[in-house]
Amino acid sequence: MKARVTVTLKSGILDPQGKAIEGALKSLGVDGIASVRQGKVFDIELAASDKAKAEAALKAAADKLLANTVIENYRVEVLS
Repeated sequence: MKARVTVTLKSGILDPQGKAIEGALKSLGVDGIASVRQGKVFDIELAASDKAKAEAALKAAADKLLANTVIENYRVEVLS
């Protein structure tokens, strides 16, 4: 079973890396960029076959390790 955990900064949290990417895109001539917020993606392969248990395990992993829940949100998707 494959899953994806996407971690992003909460709104209102300063994102200097996103601002740097935004500036770089604009300096490269990429038009239409209003703003950039960066994050991270974890693609995880699980041995579990129960979707609910897999989601619960990934949420626990995100709470404990993958995300800093003080400043970041996360989303768990079980893909297959």
